[in-house]
Amino acid sequence: MSTQEVLLGKSLPQLTQWITQQGQPSYRGKQLYQWLYEKGANSWQDMTVFPQKWRESQDNNIIGRSQINYCSIAPDQTRKYLLKLADGLIIEAVGIPTSKRLTVCVSSQVGCIMGCDFCATGKGGFTRNLKAHEIIDQILTVQKEFGERVSNVVFMGMGEPLLNLPEVIKAVKTINEDIGIGQRSLTISTVGLPQKILELAHHQLQITFAVSLHASNQEVREKLIPSANHYPLSQLLKECREYVKITGRRVTFEYILLAGVNDLPHHAKELAQHLRGFQTHVNLIPYNPISEADYQRPSKERVNDFLNQLKQENIAVSVRYSRGLEADAACGQLRIRS
Repeated sequence: MSTQEVLLGKSLPQLTQWITQQGQPSYRGKQLYQWLYEKGANSWQDMTVFPQKWRESQDNNIIGRSQINYCSIAPDQTRKYLLKLADGLIIEAVGIPTSKRLTVCVSSQVGCIMGCDFCATGKGGFTRNLKAHEIIDQILTVQKEFGERVSNVVFMGMGEPLLNLPEVIKAVKTINEDIGIGQRSLTISTVGLPQKILELAHHQLQITFAVSLHASNQEVREKLIPSANHYPLSQLLKECREYVKITGRRVTFEYILLAGVNDLPHHAKELAQHLRGFQTHVNLIPYNPISEADYQRPSKERVNDFLNQLKQENIAVSVRYSRGLEADAACGQLRIRS
């Protein structure tokens, strides 16, 4: 009997090689590829193009799909999925529809080790990294559930993508080449880790790169993000500048506005001073409340004041009001429970 293999994540040549090793003709490789990536098969029994007897003999080889454990739907039709993995662990994926696109917010880890003070995911601790096929599965699940093609993918779910970079890079390759989503429609978000930004840069991906900054100075950043104790803001920004030089692509800075903590006029001025002189864009995100923290969302007036001050400083900036708030599916709200 052959050793157990996960098929999701394999390319067409790899699937063709694998299926001929199973005694099937090579043209079956393309059929398997289509059932995995185009039709989103969840099991061997779904793949009716193959002989039933042969399908029944493949129990030792895993398709690589998860099971939907729970789904909540917000009034704006954003859907949060709790997905049960092969080992019984639960992760979250979020489908975010608009009139023009379907975005999937994917997780890269089970839990998160970073422990950001305002984020529900970090409150639950860290279990393990996800494999590439477990990341890919989230996109195929949302695509099948919505009945439409996914157009954009953001690595902003559970976990720190740069702590799982080898599997994230494998997933990006499959998402691009096999599912058919352009790299420029993919976003990888990080809280910022020494040397990891430059490691990502050298892969020369055409993705959008987002850094969760959330503070305009080292003191506030250390209060919000424990890992910042080991990664000074000056060093983080230096590596971001290097990223732009290496890739030729701008850096997006995510900045969650917390009332009275990081949303005051002097914070906007400090932020602008840091970002002058290289290609950046700031996404201001009004805080999404969680029960585990006492932070408050700033008023719309405060948000607009912060926005306008950055504009006056000639900083490219926009406000992103998160979708899925009522389903605990918005930015910073993901946790391993329904």
